[in-house]
Amino acid sequence: MLLVSTYDLGRQPFGLASPAAWLRNAGVDVDCADTSRERLTDERIAAADLVAFYLPMHTATRLASPLVDRVKRVNPAARLAAYGLYAPINEAWLREKGVAHVLGPEGEKELVRLSAGESEEELVDLAKGTKSRLHLTLSPQRGGLPPLAKYAALQMPDGSTRVVGSTDATRGCKHLCRHCPIVPVYKGRFHAIPVDAVLDDVRQQVASGAQHISFGDPDFFNGPTHARRIVERLAAECPGVTYDATIKIEHILQHASMLPLLVRTGCLFITSAVESIDDEVLRHLAKGHTRADFVTAVHLCRDAGVTLSPTFVAFTPWTTLEGYAELVQTIDDLDLSDRVAPIQLAIRLLITNGSPLLELPDIQAVVTAFDPASLTWPWRHRDPRVDALQQTVMRTVGARARAPRAVPHMSEAWYCCAEPSPEDMQLV
Repeated sequence: MLLVSTYDLGRQPFGLASPAAWLRNAGVDVDCADTSRERLTDERIAAADLVAFYLPMHTATRLASPLVDRVKRVNPAARLAAYGLYAPINEAWLREKGVAHVLGPEGEKELVRLSAGESEEELVDLAKGTKSRLHLTLSPQRGGLPPLAKYAALQMPDGSTRVVGSTDATRGCKHLCRHCPIVPVYKGRFHAIPVDAVLDDVRQQVASGAQHISFGDPDFFNGPTHARRIVERLAAECPGVTYDATIKIEHILQHASMLPLLVRTGCLFITSAVESIDDEVLRHLAKGHTRADFVTAVHLCRDAGVTLSPTFVAFTPWTTLEGYAELVQTIDDLDLSDRVAPIQLAIRLLITNGSPLLELPDIQAVVTAFDPASLTWPWRHRDPRVDALQQTVMRTVGARARAPRAVPHMSEAWYCCAEPSPEDMQLV
C-alpha cells in the first residue's frame, strides 16, 4: 500500500505515520510519500496495489487532484482510496475522479480492512469515520518519511531555529463553529488518544532531533485533564523540549488557572482561532466568544507569560472596510502585530461542502454554484471594494511572509478552516 500526503501545514504527517503503524502491524508492506517534501516517482506508484490519499485539509485535497490522475495513468490496476477530514465532505467529487474507497478522518482501521480485501459494502459501517470510536493504542511509525529537519521549523526571536515535531492528543472537536470543516464530520464529538501513545510518539521524534512539539489538536483544551496529564509527562520525560498548542478563546477563559502550568511545562505560544473582533461576525460563525473575551484572553496570556498568537478570517460576507481598518488598529492597540502572521490579514472565508454556513440566508444570498475546480462554494461580497482589498492584501503579505518577528513562530503560517488556495500558497 502507498500512503500519500500532499500538504499538512508543514508538519511531518501524523496521518501517514499512524495508519502506517496499523498496516505494518497487520503485515502490510507500506510506503509513505509526502509530496510536500519529496518527489513521488513513477516506480513507487507502479509498485502499489492500493494507493490511499490523506486529505486533512482543503489545500491538501486540491493538490491531490493531479496526483490522482497521475496514479491512474501510471498504475491503472491500483485501487484508489482517500481518507482524512476532507475525504467524506468531498465524496462525490472523489468518486467522479475514480477514487473507489472514500473513508473517514480516522482511517487506520478502514485501511487495514481494505488491505485485507474487504469490499466497499463491508466497510460501510466505518465509512464516515466517527460512528465507532477508534482506540489509537499503536504508536505512529514515522520511519520512511522525510526527516523532521525538512519540515517547518520554529523561528526564535534571536534568529535561531528549532527542529519541530508534531502529534495529536485528541481527534474531533466538541464545538460547532459554523465555518469549521470538522463540524460536518464529527458533529460535536471528540475523543482522547491515550497518554502513553501520545508520549511514545513525542519520544521517537525527540530521538530524531525534535526540540519543539506542535500539538495539532483542533482544541487542546477539549479535554483539559487529558491535556494536563500530557504536558506534565512531556516536561518530566523530555526536559528542555518546548511545545505549542491550539486553544479556543472561551477555553482560555474557562481554564485560565492552567496557563501557569503551560508556561512551567514549556509552552511557548498558544494559537487561537479568534476569526474576528466584530461581535456580529462572531455570532454568525458561532465562535462562542466575543470581542471582549478576546481582549481578556490576550491579557490573561500576557500576565501568565505565554504568547497568544491569534488567527483571523479577515474577509467574510459581513466584513466592511471600516471593520477591516478596526481589526488592524485593534491588533496594533493590543501590541499583537508580531504575534499575527501577515497572511492572517488576507484570509478569506472558505465555504466547503456540507458547511453549516450554507444554512444562513446571508450566505445563500452571496454564494454561486459549487465549483468542483476549487472544491468550494464561491462567494462575492456585496461591496466589490472589500473583495478588491482582499486581493491587494494577499499580494502585499506575500512579500512580507517571512519578515522577522519578535516572538517564537512557525516558519510556515498556521491555517484552519479558512485556507489559501494552492495559487495563494505560492505567494506565502
